[in-house]
Amino acid sequence: MEYRREIDGLRALAVVPVILFHAGSDTFSGGFVGVDVFFVISGYLITSIILTEKEAGTFSLVDFYERRMRRILPALFFVMLAYIPFAWYWLPPRDMKDFSESLIAVPVAVSNFLFWQRSGYFDTASELKALLHTWSLAVEEQYYLLFPAFLVLTWRLRRHWVIGILIVVALTSLALAHWGASNHPQATFFLLPTRIWELIIGVFAAFHLFGREGTKIKSGDSSHLIQFLSIFGLFLIVYSIFVFDRKTLFPSLYTLMPTVGAAFIVLFATQQTIVGKILSSKVLVGLGLISYSVYLWHQPLFAFARHVALADPGTDVFIPLILLAIAAAYLSWRFVERPFRNKREVSRKSLVTSTLFFTAFFVLFGLAGVLTRGFVDIRTNYMQKQILATVARSPKRKECHTSGSNYRKPENACQYYVPNGSWAVLGDSHAVELAYALAKVLEKDNKGVKHFSFSGCAPAYGRIDKTHSDSINCSHWTEEVMAHIIADKSIDTVVVSYHTEGWAASDSNENAAPWQSYKGILHAFKAAGKDVVLVLQAPSLDEDMEHLVFRLDSPPLNIPGKKRKEWEERQKYITERKNEISDEVTIINPSDLFCDENSCYAVRDGKALYFDIHHMSVAGALLVAEKVVERVTDRPIGSEATIE
Repeated sequence: MEYRREIDGLRALAVVPVILFHAGSDTFSGGFVGVDVFFVISGYLITSIILTEKEAGTFSLVDFYERRMRRILPALFFVMLAYIPFAWYWLPPRDMKDFSESLIAVPVAVSNFLFWQRSGYFDTASELKALLHTWSLAVEEQYYLLFPAFLVLTWRLRRHWVIGILIVVALTSLALAHWGASNHPQATFFLLPTRIWELIIGVFAAFHLFGREGTKIKSGDSSHLIQFLSIFGLFLIVYSIFVFDRKTLFPSLYTLMPTVGAAFIVLFATQQTIVGKILSSKVLVGLGLISYSVYLWHQPLFAFARHVALADPGTDVFIPLILLAIAAAYLSWRFVERPFRNKREVSRKSLVTSTLFFTAFFVLFGLAGVLTRGFVDIRTNYMQKQILATVARSPKRKECHTSGSNYRKPENACQYYVPNGSWAVLGDSHAVELAYALAKVLEKDNKGVKHFSFSGCAPAYGRIDKTHSDSINCSHWTEEVMAHIIADKSIDTVVVSYHTEGWAASDSNENAAPWQSYKGILHAFKAAGKDVVLVLQAPSLDEDMEHLVFRLDSPPLNIPGKKRKEWEERQKYITERKNEISDEVTIINPSDLFCDENSCYAVRDGKALYFDIHHMSVAGALLVAEKVVERVTDRPIGSEATIE
């Protein structure tokens, strides 16, 4: 098969936007399409190699898989090995446990399944996953297991039959992807059935260019049509990179733009075309040659930088990190990739032996990390372990008495401990732990709590409709729940709690959460004869709770600087308007329990008050719940409830 410099240049065009997208660049908002370009390139190159060897009668599945092992695994394993010490030193136990799961999944080519189950590619939390980018390698490796076998089985069929089967598979996959992008976005993004059509586009390009003598590139053709098609292909890719963003349905029909663009470049960007000459430049070809190693190195670097900084470090940090990734990539390409791809330097036996050894090592190390909850006993002292044990979320609906599986419907409200509760809790994710804690406090009085919450949906009554990512309209959901609570005569007390981000903004700002909206909710409940309690947001931490405990040896852990100032502004906005609410509406401010004159604290009496940056843990919620019950019932509660 003839070497094509422009294909290496296309690799560079694919990897650079991916890196800049992962670095958080708003300009390259669609940089993730670089992975789709890689899929097309892989489909083209693998098919071209197989067709050439099948035509020559030299194709062997054993040789094929050996080449794939040489190409993918040595550099991948080297990068994974290199990052383990950094993970050990920097990651708190919970994140180390997640990293350990990745170490198990990556060498056995199922990391796309892992990340499908754990998080979405565009979620903020995903930016902290060091091996998230290996999902695309898993997709390709799964494809490599299927496609060569398909060609071997269908080789004796006429060519149009083979292509016909591939067309049916590709169209089915594309249709499934377009439907799934709206209905099951995470599975659609990560799994092979909704990605295989992209690789098949590259397969079609290889079949088109293949003749009896092998892969034929029309290097002498520089007609206006060829020039136009290659330029148009480049335009489709560049347009996708700069116009697409995280909100674009992906993969879907939109994905045809970068993939068809890549196919046009493969088919028409010859050495005589403008695009071919650009992609064949020394800089792009050089970057393309090390693009695989660059892709491997960059994401862990960025993820660990975010762990250390606990935020996006900024351009002044990401630029050196990108340069570092390129330097590391060159070294791993020069001293790992190239030697292992040379059969004279590394024999098949050595390749297989080393692959089995490191696969076993990563799987066993990962299992140890999972079973020990991120090596928590080894990597933390006694005090840290005691506090980390209390960084707990509620069991949520584990112990609920619910009448249906869809708990988001008001009639199926989660009911802790005692069915048909006389207390109701309404809010977003910030109400979950509070509802559980209230149920713990009220259990001895045989009073139950009905829990109405939806993560990401702060109660918004009578405001502009905003649709939640789970296809639930938050405003409609709030109105439905409110009507249910008001009509339920058994409910005599309603506790409202949610994230107050945006309260300090103008009521005319549609992106804010206007006070008028929330005030209307409180008045509506009060007018229905309910006792109403508003629980404000707890002060936000500067760092995730586990990071704080893992990185510091001696609590108390306080909330300094900008974070506290922003939080105080939000609380001030509400407290200044307290007179706008009926005096009979009780306001509970967690800061009265979490703070003193000098600081607000993340740990009290050896217990973590948070489980992340701003969500209260069960221990923190218990303090607030006791204060709520004390104020409503006018009797002291003490600290009788405990964490189970």
